[in-house]
Amino acid sequence: MSTKPAPTAKAVPVPTPVTKPYWEATQAGELRIPRCTDCGNHFMYPRPRCPHCGSANLTWVKTAGRGTLYSYVINHMAAPGWEGEVPYVIAVVKLNEGPRMLSNLVGVPADPAALTLDMPLEVVFEPRGNVMLPLFKPAAAA
Repeated sequence: MSTKPAPTAKAVPVPTPVTKPYWEATQAGELRIPRCTDCGNHFMYPRPRCPHCGSANLTWVKTAGRGTLYSYVINHMAAPGWEGEVPYVIAVVKLNEGPRMLSNLVGVPADPAALTLDMPLEVVFEPRGNVMLPLFKPAAAA
């Protein structure tokens, strides 16, 4: 007699001292990213120093929550916690503020015919454990 393993829950991000402001902003329904106060560049992923100039003088700024589809892959193999949800879209989103971030696309079929590079996207938030995870969906027509 074989037993089926118990379903695995989706991974829950664990905030660190460096990423804590990011996750606090998502709880408030905002997408915030670091900006260097010395060179003025925005960047993503959060880190203690600017990747452009090395400065530690950073601030967190609220983004417009909009961007475009820079690249994507359609995942057909279920990762732990994603059983029954394949295929799904893993996307690189180019934020209006400049940096790119990795996320998932929702609200659009996981089909290349529906995924156009440079398509406008907007952030939405999904509860995951005790954090809100930023995902992207096609932007509503302006």
